[in-house]
Amino acid sequence: IPRSLYSVSKSGSEKDKVMRHFRAGELDILVSTAVVEVGIDVPNAAVMLVESADRFGLSQLHQFRGRVGRGQEQSYCMLLAQNPSEIGRERLDIIEKVNDGFVLAEEDLKLRGPGEFFGTRQSGLPDLRMAKLSDVGLLELARSEAIKLFETDPSLEKPEHRLLTEELARVWPTEGGEWS
Repeated sequence: IPRSLYSVSKSGSEKDKVMRHFRAGELDILVSTAVVEVGIDVPNAAVMLVESADRFGLSQLHQFRGRVGRGQEQSYCMLLAQNPSEIGRERLDIIEKVNDGFVLAEEDLKLRGPGEFFGTRQSGLPDLRMAKLSDVGLLELARSEAIKLFETDPSLEKPEHRLLTEELARVWPTEGGEWS
């Protein structure tokens, strides 16, 4: 069976060559790291096996399974997990039942938290607590008011916005950037 190992260490041209062969059907099996998730459109790809699936977020698992099933053949995306944590098991249960990417993103947010707004942490609860995820109406109102505020005073220079500007600078230092 023609196969290839798609490695992050391969050069860009080598990766492109492997992907061309896979897309053309000259390779039947492609073994890869998670880097294969983005930019792959191979209609004859019908089976994907994800090892340690419990370690990925719902959005990434959804991206993985979207790589198969683009052609006419029946497709399968199998998720393997050895001894998943409670949250890992919950994530796998959700991905099994839900196909809507927006619903999955909301569930992922509930499970992992939003991370930092202006930092490098991609999960966990932020230091700043604004609202419960269930307070959608309140969040929409706050967003609407923030948009109006920035439309009338984009740099928050008006005297009546001084306290807001100071609090924003304390919570989210911009390092020369701006809020919008």
